[in-house]
Amino acid sequence: MIIVLKPTATESQAQDILKRIEDAGLKPLYMPGVERIVLGALGDERVLQKLNLDANPCVENIKPILTKYKMVSREVQAHDTVVRFGNASVGGNQFAVIAGPCSVESEQQLLSVAEVVKQHGAVALRGGAYKPRTSPYDFQGMGVEGLKLLKQASEMLNMPTVSEVMEVSQMETMCEYIDCLQIGARNMQNYALLKAVGESKKPVLLKRGLSATIEELLLAAEYIYDAGNPNIILCERGIRTFETATRNTLDLNAVAFLKQKTHLPVVVDPSHGTGVRELVIPLSRAAAAVGADGIIVESHLNPGEALSDGHQALTGPMFQQLMQELKPFVEAAGKTL
Repeated sequence: MIIVLKPTATESQAQDILKRIEDAGLKPLYMPGVERIVLGALGDERVLQKLNLDANPCVENIKPILTKYKMVSREVQAHDTVVRFGNASVGGNQFAVIAGPCSVESEQQLLSVAEVVKQHGAVALRGGAYKPRTSPYDFQGMGVEGLKLLKQASEMLNMPTVSEVMEVSQMETMCEYIDCLQIGARNMQNYALLKAVGESKKPVLLKRGLSATIEELLLAAEYIYDAGNPNIILCERGIRTFETATRNTLDLNAVAFLKQKTHLPVVVDPSHGTGVRELVIPLSRAAAAVGADGIIVESHLNPGEALSDGHQALTGPMFQQLMQELKPFVEAAGKTL
């Protein structure tokens, strides 16, 4: 429920109501605005009704939060959230580009890619140290050694990092080396991991599941938020459909819809969304045009020798082309690159 207080309501009166909400076993929310204070209460609405708060003289009105996802909804927070990690930010008026290899393969490979993407405007470096692969015989990542290389690249280039965490047992090590944790598509509904990431307070990039609905994605984000972490970036990375021409079907409908329903920033992954490097640039332009807050793309200076997903990684010149072609689309959408 959302409780809107009258303009004359004081801070002391608001705190009294919040205490009553908490004492009733509900989760209180405090959302001071410019003109008035807005409060929230999450939990059993029948309990809230028994509090009879609408009889309080400082309460203007009470309305229910209609969506299943509460704290990530625009019903609770109308203004956009900006998520910051290191010197990067995602959301607001800035269009963020996160780039790097699918997998960390070696020091030379990672640093060379990182230098190129930073030179052309990427704000953060992505790279997988742990890789969930469909086949058990595919490259599974370098593990902790890969995390150390990401930390090294981050310190050398003053560039924050994004990397996927796959298990709760990896959390402590990941938080030591990585600036933003990624929840991959296969783990979007791993609720134990969502809660652990929420408790860590570490910024998180949450990817949509292969067959997940938009509501399921938002409810996964709600798990993280409810555990205490509001620093969530949503990522549309394509869904599995009957179409076989591309690796996935990139659902740009979802981006426009999400921007209406949630205050969280939304980025697009055209690399996984298409699986075809030649489609990454046009789909990145489309992501900017439809209102995304950024993109996360794969780049490799020698994709033919990549240990994973080389077919969808941009070469150095292609990444430069991407940044050049993105600019007018980003500006037309009212953002800066």
